[in-house]
Amino acid sequence: MIAIYARQSVDKKDSISIESQIGFCMKEISSEKYKIYSDKGYSGSNINRPAFEEMIRDIKIGIIEKVVVYKLDRISRSLLDFAQIIECFNKYKVEFISQTEKFDTTTSMGRAMLSIVMVFAQLERETIQQRVKDNYYQRGKVGLYLGGIAPFGFNKVQTYLNGKKTYMFERDEEKSEIVGQIYSMYAEESKSLGGIARFLNSRKLKTNKGHNWTATALGRLIRNPVYVKANADVYLYLKSKGAVINNDISDFIGENGCYVYGERQSITTSKFTDLTNNFVTIAPHKGIISPELWLKCQYIADENKHLKNSGRGKNSWLSGLIKCGYCGYAVTVVKSREFIYVNCGGRKSGFCMEGKG
Repeated sequence: MIAIYARQSVDKKDSISIESQIGFCMKEISSEKYKIYSDKGYSGSNINRPAFEEMIRDIKIGIIEKVVVYKLDRISRSLLDFAQIIECFNKYKVEFISQTEKFDTTTSMGRAMLSIVMVFAQLERETIQQRVKDNYYQRGKVGLYLGGIAPFGFNKVQTYLNGKKTYMFERDEEKSEIVGQIYSMYAEESKSLGGIARFLNSRKLKTNKGHNWTATALGRLIRNPVYVKANADVYLYLKSKGAVINNDISDFIGENGCYVYGERQSITTSKFTDLTNNFVTIAPHKGIISPELWLKCQYIADENKHLKNSGRGKNSWLSGLIKCGYCGYAVTVVKSREFIYVNCGGRKSGFCMEGKG
């Protein structure tokens, strides 16, 4: 049986549709029996696609003898993945036909030409990725919105900046008051992040994603310069943390918040904790927190990050594997003297009254 494979990642005017691809592939088939496998909305950067995986399973059980595609990059845009796919085809004696490029994989010259074309297909993919990345960084540099939901305390509103349609943050009066209270509790009342989380959860307050508050979520909020009325002192602090600042210090006049964008230095590091080689731009929205209060919180957080956390995975192989049956949050394992306790993260944050070890 012949397999016709079609893939379309994004439905755009200049992209060939699944139906059109199948139509072209049908030209390679006469009266033979065939089966259509199609993946719509899946990238060619990897092979994790349901219809493609089904086709590979059918090849391995011996019901497919030929695979027809409209174009090579419909199978894969990754040279490594494509090499493995061709190796699989060869192993199970499956003929491969690209309707557009007309390759014969039964000859050494055909296989060589196939590899050359795939090198250029991967180069095209990597060029597109770099172009998207460059555009992202350029948008951030001029203060354009970079996507995602608005941080707690703000709403997202449409606007125009330098003639371009974009979004900016607008203060939410009710939630911004809570943000101010969070900063004050942390700096002025010496409340721990866990204590603040319990306070917020006891009042049934949720994050902007509708989740319960945790110490981790509050830590990100405290660290985020989107809230600060950034002045020269904030500029110097962010610069001392390794940030690359797009604006001159004279732009930090104590009114607007800041955008931070770039790559995280480590998967174990919070987005705003290590700003090395990350970029900071003055945002178009007004800040909520005074620079003095914001910086005071940063200095407290800088001291606290050195404190040892004894509840992480070294005490039990169960850490990271089990969750509380009541609230669904992960548990931590804490060793105290000769006893080991399993503690619910939700209970620690004040919204689970059942999960205790």
